[in-house]
Amino acid sequence: MAQNIYDQPDFFEGYSGLARSVKGLDGAPEWPAIRAMLPALDGRRIVDLGCGFGWFARWARTQGAASVLGLDLSENMLARARSETTDPAVHYAIADLETLELPPAAFDLAYSSLAFHYVEDFDRLVRAIYGGLVPGAHFVFTIEHPIYMASTRPGWLATEDGRRTWPVDHYAIEGERRTDWLTKRVVKYHRMLGTTLNSLIDAKFAIRHVEEWSPTAEQIAGQTELKEELERPMMVLIAVRR
Repeated sequence: MAQNIYDQPDFFEGYSGLARSVKGLDGAPEWPAIRAMLPALDGRRIVDLGCGFGWFARWARTQGAASVLGLDLSENMLARARSETTDPAVHYAIADLETLELPPAAFDLAYSSLAFHYVEDFDRLVRAIYGGLVPGAHFVFTIEHPIYMASTRPGWLATEDGRRTWPVDHYAIEGERRTDWLTKRVVKYHRMLGTTLNSLIDAKFAIRHVEEWSPTAEQIAGQTELKEELERPMMVLIAVRR
């Protein structure tokens, strides 16, 4: 089973206070870029993997999705999602992405936001998703960029000439990494970007778009703290098709 940090009280409290937890999709600066990668949702059956508080599931219904199944490992996240959802076409269920099984050809779109870097066996997961999609279906997801994840030391380092550099540790050594984020020793799994893309190719997905996300000038003007995202990519956004 994957590590279920979201049901740890200290982590859940900290996560609930993040802008993306309070404001939903509008609190996620990468959301406009993700939205541009999505197909038209009208009439689509969607599975949201690592659905969290259900922000995307509810938004998808406003865009005409026929149904949305939100899956998450956390009881806390699902309890909040259910409490804020009244739409009978949106359903939530407990699921561990490490052992995920989907009914064959049941969905027209699979979506996931910042969940897969907690999954050890990514190859198995993408095969399960492929089997759950109809031919021609879309799969759009975001993960922490492996350059961002490949640092076990928080924050910037200063160079001798006064510049800042981001410490990347052992990028080519893949596997489990532990980091302190909202709580101690959060388990994540580092994969090089090429490994992630090749897993999708090997599962027979066709790659449509890959974006190493960075904020726009307009976003930085409104949130100056986003400027450091120009120094190194924090997230990668990927869209593929079955």
